[in-house]
Amino acid sequence: MIRSTKPIGLTLVIVCLLTLAFSCGCAGTTTDRGSPDAGARTVTDMRGRTVELPATIERIVAIDDGFVEGLLYRWGMQDRVVGLGGTWVQDYTYSFEKVGGATYEYRNGTNPVSYLIPELADLPVLVETGTAINYETLASLDPDVVILREGAWAFSAGSDEALKKTVTTIDSLGIPLVILVGPPFQERPTIDHIGEEIRIVGEIFSREEDAGALASYLDDQIREIRKRTADIPENEKPRMMQLGLSPRARQGGGAGMAWGGDTIESYFIENIANAKNAYKGTGAFVVVSTEQILALDPDVIVLPTAQGYHPASELYTAPYYQNLQELTAVKNQRVYALPWTPFNWAKRLEYPIEAMVIAKAAYPDRFADIQVHEWVLDFYQYVYGVDKATAKELRSAQWLDWMVEAGF
Repeated sequence: MIRSTKPIGLTLVIVCLLTLAFSCGCAGTTTDRGSPDAGARTVTDMRGRTVELPATIERIVAIDDGFVEGLLYRWGMQDRVVGLGGTWVQDYTYSFEKVGGATYEYRNGTNPVSYLIPELADLPVLVETGTAINYETLASLDPDVVILREGAWAFSAGSDEALKKTVTTIDSLGIPLVILVGPPFQERPTIDHIGEEIRIVGEIFSREEDAGALASYLDDQIREIRKRTADIPENEKPRMMQLGLSPRARQGGGAGMAWGGDTIESYFIENIANAKNAYKGTGAFVVVSTEQILALDPDVIVLPTAQGYHPASELYTAPYYQNLQELTAVKNQRVYALPWTPFNWAKRLEYPIEAMVIAKAAYPDRFADIQVHEWVLDFYQYVYGVDKATAKELRSAQWLDWMVEAGF
C-alpha cells in the first residue's frame, strides 16, 4: 500500500482548518504551503487556467479513471499516486446461461491500468457512488497536484457550476489543480484532443518528449484506420450498432441499449471506421426494445461494456436473446465483443483497440492483413512498456482472447 510520509499532526491541522473555512464561509487558502518552490513551473490546462506547480511532484491525486495513472506507469512514477477519484480498480467476474443450461463464465476481467498497478486498490477514494469529492480526505492526503479529468466517472454528468465549485474549493486548500477535458465534455465528442491531454500531463512531469511520441503513436493508429476506410462509397457502408446487452435494460422491459449520433460511441463508428450508425436517435444508454432492434436490423453489431461483459456468444446462445436470432448480423455471425472497459467514460489510453475492433468488424477485407490479436500485443508493449508475456496477460484481462480463437 502506498502511504503518506507526511506527519500526522500536519494532516489534522489541515482537516481542522478546512472545517473552519467551510463553517465561516471563508474563501481564502486554508493550508500554508509556503512561498513558491525554487524552480516552480506553470502549465496551462485545458480550461485555459495557468497553474503553478511545485518544482518536485511526489504526491498526486488523480480524478480520472486511470488515464493519468497509465501515463505514470509508462514513466515509472505510479508510486506517486496517493488518491483516486473513483472505485475503478477492480477485478470482475461475469457469467451467463446459454440455451440448454450450460454457463459461460469470465473471470478476472479488468482494465490495463488496474492490472499493471494493483496496489492502486489500496488507496483512498475521494468520490464514492452518488457523492461529491470528499475534501477532508483530499486535504489529509496533502497532494502536490490534483489532476481532474472532466468526463471521467466522477465528473461524467457534471455541470460548469459544479466544476466551478470544485475549482474554488480545491484552490482554497492551496493545492494546484490541473483540469483535462475528456471526450464527453467537449463541444462534440471526439478523440482528437486526447493527444493534448497527454502532452499536458507530460509537461507536468517533465516528460514532454515521450508524451509527444505517445500522442503521435495513438494518432497514427487512428489515422491508419481512417486511411483504409476513407474512400468507401456511401451505399457500401455497413450499418453498425453498438448494442449494450445490459441486464438493467432487460429488467426495465427492454432488450438492450443503444447510443445515438451525439455520442462518442457513434463517433467511433461513423468518424473513425467510416461506417453508418444504425441507430439514428440521440443520447447514451438508451433502452431499446426487441421490436426496435429487429426494425433497425444492423449488418454488424459490436458489444460494448454495459453493466457487464458481453461476448458474441451471449447474443447467439442466451435464452433471453432467442427472439433476436433473425437479425442479419446474428445470422451472418457478424457480432463482435469490444474490450472489457469498465469506467471508460472518457476513454483511456487503449481507445485505439476499440477503434480497430470496430473497423475490422465493419470492413474485414480492408483489414485482412491485420491480425488484431497480434496487433494488440504490439500496442500494449509500446503504450505501457511491457514485455510480450505481460501484453498477453493484458489481452486476457480485457477479455480479448476470443480474437485468437476466431483468427480476428
